[in-house]
Amino acid sequence: MEFGELISSPVFIAIIFFIIAFIYSSVGLGGGSSYTAMMAIMGFTVLAIPMISLSLNVIVTTIGSINFIRNRHAQWRLILPFLITSMPMAYLGGSLHVSKEFFYWVLLFSLCIVAARIYLWRDIKIELNLSSRGKWILSLIAGSLLGLIAGVAGIGGGIYLVPLIIVLGLGTEKQAAACGAIFIWLNSMLGLLSRWQYNPMEVDIFIYLVVAVAAGALLGSYLGAFKLSAKTMDKILGVIILVAIVALVRKLFII
Repeated sequence: MEFGELISSPVFIAIIFFIIAFIYSSVGLGGGSSYTAMMAIMGFTVLAIPMISLSLNVIVTTIGSINFIRNRHAQWRLILPFLITSMPMAYLGGSLHVSKEFFYWVLLFSLCIVAARIYLWRDIKIELNLSSRGKWILSLIAGSLLGLIAGVAGIGGGIYLVPLIIVLGLGTEKQAAACGAIFIWLNSMLGLLSRWQYNPMEVDIFIYLVVAVAAGALLGSYLGAFKLSAKTMDKILGVIILVAIVALVRKLFII
């Protein structure tokens, strides 16, 4: 079997998506950024990519949210202000039509932010000394921006939220992971509903991806919530992100 046939085979794609779901769910993320990158690299259409990615995000973060909530990492006072503004903006973003080039650039920017957080800002904490009102205002503004990006690119938005909570010292890594899972689940649901309304398409043929990410999320979120340290899973996540960045840059500038 040639390499091109290998990477386009359902079995190979399912294995890759299982690994992505496993790693991402362990740190409270849905994997939308990497699903999206992989599908872009493999030649999926721009219309199909956000729809499939958001659907997989919902599955992974449903399982992840349950596991993190069961282990009492969810802090509702922390996540609520982000949700208030992000949910309507995620719905708006899902209704927008964007060009392939813009879509790919948003995705590449998202991946670079995550890589920078893992490798450059890993131990950085910013003390803002904000009042409770100031934290709410900051969270409301951030939530609206993250929600819009989530709806447009189909990446859930938690890929920004989790490092933001950690860098600003708003919560622990486990709390950030729990908030990320809940945030992604709700915003992915809104983005998905909007896309079903404004950009409908058939996704039944991708059921094998649903099975793959569900299995990965069951294992990854359990280990992340109950067993493994966030730093260990972060290092593995960083490798996946770097591979996706290189592949996407090749697609944008070389192919």
